[in-house]
Amino acid sequence: MREKVTVCEVGPRDGLQMAKSRMQTEIKSAWIAAMAGAGLPEIEVGSFVSPKVIPQMADTDIVVRAAVKLQGVIIVALAPNLRGAQNAYEAGAHRVSVPVSVSEGHSRANLNRSPAEQVAEVARVVEWVRAQPRQMEIEAACSTAFGCSIDGAVPTAAVLTVANGLAAAGVDMVTLADTVGYAHPAQIRDVVRAVQAEIGSKLDGLHLHDTMGLGIANALAGLEVGVRNFDAALAGLGGCPFAPGASGNIVTEDLVFMLESMGFDTGIDLDKLLACRRYLAEGLPNEGLHGGLAQAGIPKTFRVAA
Repeated sequence: MREKVTVCEVGPRDGLQMAKSRMQTEIKSAWIAAMAGAGLPEIEVGSFVSPKVIPQMADTDIVVRAAVKLQGVIIVALAPNLRGAQNAYEAGAHRVSVPVSVSEGHSRANLNRSPAEQVAEVARVVEWVRAQPRQMEIEAACSTAFGCSIDGAVPTAAVLTVANGLAAAGVDMVTLADTVGYAHPAQIRDVVRAVQAEIGSKLDGLHLHDTMGLGIANALAGLEVGVRNFDAALAGLGGCPFAPGASGNIVTEDLVFMLESMGFDTGIDLDKLLACRRYLAEGLPNEGLHGGLAQAGIPKTFRVAA
């Protein structure tokens, strides 16, 4: 059997939060359903934040309630605090992702808290969720783990402090995020290895951006050190409104093409995945769409490796 790699589609959340216009709820839900039909095992469908801050997320409750009816897909929602996590739980989300910035500048800009204060907020989320009758997975995403456009370089020691704090708080999984896309492959390998040495299998995945054109190379570096879970966004949409200069996520289609070509099993149908781009063309007509595979087409030489 081929080794599995999990791709979590974050387009409906990270991909849309920087969009110039709002995608209609009906189109967004149809897009999510189509991606589930293409075999994506996990989809981050929105964030429970104030619509005054990110108006593109105003319909997250409606979107989550529709998405959890889909079969065979884990529905993830981002929440920056306990109230947001409670909203995610009430909507039926299977997993909540709580962002925790490693750099002080981004943490203050994004959450108005220090990294230590946000780790304490995650502990509150864990305590509340564990007391509920339905268990919801809790992911903590270490933002700016590889660099920050506000503070500059982020020491590995700071990443380890946050990762250890989150593991001690009792989260189910920790993701390292290259929020502004400054990482290079050697850095990915070094930081991932350092965090693995501290929290082991709690380190679950990588969230990569493609600001410098190194996103896919960084994913390959992650694969080399044992990472088997990656976030990506259809057509490479995305960015953080509180991280100046941050550009789109790695392109889901291109990542899946690389993984399947290398012999990994993503469970994703590339033809169906490419067809999902039509919802972006319809719902975000003024947004630029990216991706080498979409431009070139699936090569006639492509074969899923046995």
